Amino acid sequence: MEKQKNSVGRRKEAVTRVFVSRGTGGITVNDKDFKEYFKLVYLQNQVTRPLHTVDAADKFDIKINAAGGGVKGQAEAAMLGIARVLVELNPEFRPALKAAGLLKRDPRSVERKKFGKKKARRSYQFSKR
Repeated sequence: MEKQKNSVGRRKEAVTRVFVSRGTGGITVNDKDFKEYFKLVYLQNQVTRPLHTVDAADKFDIKINAAGGGVKGQAEAAMLGIARVLVELNPEFRPALKAAGLLKRDPRSVERKKFGKKKARRSYQFSKR
């Protein structure tokens, strides 16, 4: 058996560490099955998207440690981490994953709150009288 490869995926405040080894296609997130961890189907689809893009859904066992952020951010971070690991395992996967936009880190995050404002942009309500 070849050595286990790993990578990091990030999105908003979420960070995932992805460990990939040859196997039968099992995906675990924080020691739970990924379908149990990500209950919504579209989040499950996002996690498996890089594997389906390169037709490798049943060739690797994936273990993910997810921390921080929310469930959606963790799913998107896992998607990036899996895509990065697949490129590390086989450089021939790169064009397909890049074309699908799976190797980009989404830079959007929450804007900080400004002083004199209620939130980042929302002002306090004006009262004329």
